[in-house]
Amino acid sequence: QVQLVESGGGLVQAGGSLRLSCVASGSTAGIDSMGWYRQAPGKQRDLVAGISSTGMTNYAASVKGRFTISRDNAKNTVYLRKNSLRPEDTAVYSCVADVYCSGAYPVGYWGQGTQVTVSS
Repeated sequence: QVQLVESGGGLVQAGGSLRLSCVASGSTAGIDSMGWYRQAPGKQRDLVAGISSTGMTNYAASVKGRFTISRDNAKNTVYLRKNSLRPEDTAVYSCVADVYCSGAYPVGYWGQGTQVTVSS
């Protein structure tokens, strides 16, 4: 079992910045890739950014160049630095970790989410 706890959300003006953090605890030795998803009201949950265990990253087109994902494996933490925020970035941001437990395929674990609201 892995527990993920996000922090760093809040209210920010358009053009501002925020940094989200997600700390993993429990059986962290099996953590492989990690990432961030977001879900705006009335919309589906979409991938924002992902990072592999070796540091390879991928981003949604809408955030590329504005958001940066990073991780500190020693601290079992993944970060999402968000610059040049826009009102359309308003959403609940959730952390996800793919964890190899006892099987050949990873299991996805989710955090509870943190609200980010960008005012215009």
